[in-house]
Amino acid sequence: MKVAIYSRGLDEEIEIHLKVLMQELKLQKADCTVFAPLITPSFERSTKFNFTTFTDADGLDESVDCLISLGGDGTMLDTVTLLRDKMIPLAGINFGRLGFLANIGKHELHQAVEALNNHNYNIDQRTLIHVDSDIPLFGDSPFGLNEFVIHKKDTSPMIKVHTYMNGEFLNTYWADGLIVSTPTGSTGYNLSCNGPIVFPDSGSFVITPIAPHNLTVRPIVVPDNNIISFEIEGRTDQFLCSIDSRRAIVDKNIQLAVRKESFTIGLVRLNESTFLETLRNKLAWGLDKRN
Repeated sequence: MKVAIYSRGLDEEIEIHLKVLMQELKLQKADCTVFAPLITPSFERSTKFNFTTFTDADGLDESVDCLISLGGDGTMLDTVTLLRDKMIPLAGINFGRLGFLANIGKHELHQAVEALNNHNYNIDQRTLIHVDSDIPLFGDSPFGLNEFVIHKKDTSPMIKVHTYMNGEFLNTYWADGLIVSTPTGSTGYNLSCNGPIVFPDSGSFVITPIAPHNLTVRPIVVPDNNIISFEIEGRTDQFLCSIDSRRAIVDKNIQLAVRKESFTIGLVRLNESTFLETLRNKLAWGLDKRN
């Protein structure tokens, strides 16, 4: 077994658990490759593990059986640009707060590595969203796991987002912005803007306005085989586009559309974990605070 390890940074807590994780991998006789920026001189001096490093997507190939993300959900979103269409499963060890995606506890490192080595886990294939535009956006990774967002700039008034499905007019949203969320992202920014939670395998996108001017405008769930395109109007010449945690400032005359990406990302789920269980635990459903 060969495992890649990624994290955004190496603070004291991450460093301690990284060493524990590498020790567990060593006990399972697994090969290990680590995101190069994590390997500081002091870390190298203090560890006796044999490992290689990688710096970008080119450093990961078919020999990697799994990528382990150490951090929160945002850290897992970063890894999407590394994994691309390589079909390498992604496992998230939660060091954040809510942890809808990174749902393996940091105290479960032993069980997680043992499950990976014994292939005692499930892989949930998650839909990605792809952005098409008439100018290059988001480099060579115009796709994301959670959502695509159109948003006004900080100091500008609301914008008008004319929205079309397969060329047919859907609605004009007078709002601060608009979210197009995947099922995975429905528990993220979409949820905070009163959008619905949809199941990961529902085959849908959720279109949710951000602070809409018209109170009759509500989120809508649409099949993900549609191409959703946009025309933007506003009093300023620019607005913001983001996909997951990556942002770009673009001109309002840009041509934009989103669609389902041609490949998916596989999320590792330990056998005893389900989506319903995650919802109950993270959102405290069924709990009575009076008891």
